[in-house]
Amino acid sequence: MSQNNELSFSITRVFDAPLDLVWKAHCEAERLAQWWGPKGWETKVVSLDFRPGGIFHYSIQAPGGEMWGKFTYHEIVPEERLVYVISFADAEGNTVRAPFDPNWPLENLAVLTFMEEGGKTRLIIEGEPLNATEAELESFKKGRKGMVAGTNATYDQLVEYLANAA
Repeated sequence: MSQNNELSFSITRVFDAPLDLVWKAHCEAERLAQWWGPKGWETKVVSLDFRPGGIFHYSIQAPGGEMWGKFTYHEIVPEERLVYVISFADAEGNTVRAPFDPNWPLENLAVLTFMEEGGKTRLIIEGEPLNATEAELESFKKGRKGMVAGTNATYDQLVEYLANAA
């Protein structure tokens, strides 16, 4: 990850759930559908090929709007590390520009590190633009605070999911 705080972010969350459950919530389609995305939006999993080189393709829907996204998995170390590139997508899974900013980076690298801590799970989420142009880097800098807030809000959804999951 970049050492430039304007071009990367790191969020640490501790979940009151065992590591295996937090891991499964990230790698099983039926679980991802329950928590991934903004509050009040419905997540529909189009496909999930959970392996290096595989893709998670999804849509998130709310009244009056729909967005598509995808993860392309690069590294999977069970219950330890997950590395993927996250992008906005179309219904066919092609990478597209963000609907809110034509200069948002096409690709963002996500590195998730999972650690068991006495029956709880510590998760470190790191992200940064990947292969970005100067205009995309500037857009990321301006939108970074919103990206961090959105990521935290999504992981708040995970907290709610884990409270009722088995």
